[in-house]
Amino acid sequence: MANKALAKRQKLAHRVEPSQRALKPRNPVAVPARQRAAGPHEKTKTGSRQAKKRELVRLLLQKNGEH
Repeated sequence: MANKALAKRQKLAHRVEPSQRALKPRNPVAVPARQRAAGPHEKTKTGSRQAKKRELVRLLLQKNGEH
């Protein structure tokens, strides 16, 4: 509750002039990588393991004539 006095008035903020900001150089590789639709090209280990488990159960059920 130390900030109680500032709750009803404008919060203090430090202003930095634009000329004082140190701009980082932009990464030329990052922008095209973010713009294209990139994603995983294969299933995760968990997903592939679950898919194999479902396939095994399906094969066992077919073999036993239950499906």
